[in-house]
Amino acid sequence: MADDDAARIARDLRLGVGRVARRLRQLYAQGGDDQLAFIALAVLSRLQRDGPASASQLASGERVTAQAIGAAMADLDRRRLVERTPDPGDRRRSVVSLTDAGRAALSGREQRVLDRLVAAVETGYSPAERRRLAAAAPLLDRLAELI
Repeated sequence: MADDDAARIARDLRLGVGRVARRLRQLYAQGGDDQLAFIALAVLSRLQRDGPASASQLASGERVTAQAIGAAMADLDRRRLVERTPDPGDRRRSVVSLTDAGRAALSGREQRVLDRLVAAVETGYSPAERRRLAAAAPLLDRLAELI
């Protein structure tokens, strides 16, 4: 019985989280005239949150291929949203960091998406449901690390 319960929860999570993820991608895509790919936005967000990183660290953190990060990095570099500097510990590698322009591009996009999420939570959920959403957030984050 426990296996059936886990399977039902997994199916429900796949559907619900998948719908939320698709909607967030749509909202991010509507965020500006810059036509940044979702992976590029994820890279900017990770750099904002975690600080400078190598391309391999970014690929690992986003769980994408080095080629996907390479393409995103080329676009971000061309737009001057990131800068690459030699890694002081290994000159063959470079460290990627966010530029002021990158911070501005991400900040505006993030705020528009956050405003939509806040409005949805405020108008679509009771106080008790909001507490349940708040309790679920760290569990979903942990689930992302486990799968």
